[in-house]
Amino acid sequence: MSPYKAILLFGAPGTGKGTQGALLAQVPGLHHVATGDLFRALDKQSDLGKEFTNYSSRGELVPDRLTVELFLQSLVQRALEGKFQRGRDILVLDGIPRTVEQAVALDPLVQVLGIIHLTCADQEAMVHRMRQRALKQGRPDDADESVIRRRFEVYRLESQPVLHHYPTNRIHDVSALGSPAGVLAKIMEIVAPILDSNSVNPLA
Repeated sequence: MSPYKAILLFGAPGTGKGTQGALLAQVPGLHHVATGDLFRALDKQSDLGKEFTNYSSRGELVPDRLTVELFLQSLVQRALEGKFQRGRDILVLDGIPRTVEQAVALDPLVQVLGIIHLTCADQEAMVHRMRQRALKQGRPDDADESVIRRRFEVYRLESQPVLHHYPTNRIHDVSALGSPAGVLAKIMEIVAPILDSNSVNPLA
């Protein structure tokens, strides 16, 4: 089968990947997948649910094999439920790949059309944003400041190198500062041509 077509949402914790992913999910022809949501939706008493909680509570990444496995299972399930159509919809991936190993594992399966790299030089602003989100959404993994700062360190060491795995002409830097609508407008300037050039016709 042909590979899945995808746009990656990439950036440090707190840059608004989830917010922008949810907004992009409303665009015909795009289908948002957030691996963090997949893990949080797991039964906390299941083996995989316990393993996720164990890693997230320390601000660490879930092992590559489990992340890729859960992601691929989710795509199959979404297709069976009619929520996603391979060949028609372009995936918006938020949270995968998060390591070079995951990127390598997905290379034969996912064609990356573009990477939206959300940037913010003010780490303290992102820490504040994450703590506010934790209060609103009841996310204990973002409530502890020491865990938040550990996530930034993990991002720098394990996730940021993923950008070097892909051609630089596919990477588009977008400032994460500003209103969600303002950031979305800048993202759509990049995404719209990708949709057009891939002949995505959601009405077909």
